[in-house]
Amino acid sequence: MIPEFEEKILEHREGHYLVQDWSGAIVEISDRYDLSYLRSAKDFVTRRWHKFPVESRKDWEEMKKRYDPRAPGRFPEDFEERCRILRDRDYVLGIGFNGPFWQLREWLGFEGLCTMMVDDPDFVSEMVDFWTDFVYKTLEPILEQVELDCVTISEDMAYKGHSMISPDMVRKFLFPAYRKWVPAIKESGCPVVSLDSDGYIGELIPLWIEVGINCCTPVEVAAGNDIVEYRRLYGRKMAFTGGIDKRAIAKGGKVMEDEVMRVVPPLLEEGGYIPGCDHGVPPDISWPNFVEYTRLLAKLTGWL
Repeated sequence: MIPEFEEKILEHREGHYLVQDWSGAIVEISDRYDLSYLRSAKDFVTRRWHKFPVESRKDWEEMKKRYDPRAPGRFPEDFEERCRILRDRDYVLGIGFNGPFWQLREWLGFEGLCTMMVDDPDFVSEMVDFWTDFVYKTLEPILEQVELDCVTISEDMAYKGHSMISPDMVRKFLFPAYRKWVPAIKESGCPVVSLDSDGYIGELIPLWIEVGINCCTPVEVAAGNDIVEYRRLYGRKMAFTGGIDKRAIAKGGKVMEDEVMRVVPPLLEEGGYIPGCDHGVPPDISWPNFVEYTRLLAKLTGWL
């Protein structure tokens, strides 16, 4: 977004700040934090959303002005030199961006987006088309100059037990973006297109495979996902990262060891898997337990 909205405190009441964040949303945060919290949330503490930036056609027309793929500052002045250096790298390189469901949720809010999918589907499709084109045009100069190893699409779109929207809605509203992005990414030489979605993804994996997405993360166990079963069902059509239950890591000892051994050896044997915690590492995982967990991973993967 260029330019971003001004970050500012609108009101201070009963231990909380009501603030406008960089995306234009009005949110409530604890007054234990300052505005820097908006970009760097502390200890898994979230915020309460009061208002989202797009509530009308007028809001939408104004928002679009902030997404010019060739806006000054979109790329650094030394972009070509950076690309030259990256072409000679000896490490894995990837980039990421928001998918259409994620981005429209930023503009409309979750309830606003889901309601609009039913009440005004043409408007949703218009927004998706705009975002698809913006991302595509922003990616073009990168893909032309650098062969990436992985591209990750952020698309949180599932609850604990189900997808947030139906498979038909995924096909109708999200597939147009995926069908434009994924071929362009792969044709540039990038072998991995990964999709990041929390929640239960069992209903979504077949859809992602259908449009050429070939990796997903973080495969949360508490949401009902079983990465070993997914490998049995989909074979090497889908690679994975994550999938190790954070709750087991927190317990440590035999519980942690059993979970790691359940997941890691069978998936490593077939490939297409990077072991890891099934989301961010939460604060209830102690340092000794985390060290114990990483040491076991290092042994299983040949680093120790």
